[in-house]
Amino acid sequence: MNITDVRIRKVDKEGKMKAVVSITIDNEFAVHDIKIIEGEKGAFIAMPSRKNADGEYRDVAHPINSETRRQIQELIMQKYREEIAEA
Repeated sequence: MNITDVRIRKVDKEGKMKAVVSITIDNEFAVHDIKIIEGEKGAFIAMPSRKNADGEYRDVAHPINSETRRQIQELIMQKYREEIAEA
């Protein structure tokens, strides 16, 4: 799996959400609405989710294993830091 495109839209409002990200995988599959959240232990990504009938949020799309999640998070956070540095 290769992430071939990362698009970051920074959020200007106050709050923990810092950006919304879209990624393209292998120039064939896109995942939208990945969020960059500023947490107590630093920034992390939250995969796209939807609130279900009992009020819980469930991921709509997500990596199947921790290694893939780590790769996606590292690439997104690297691109995010580059955009912050350019601003």
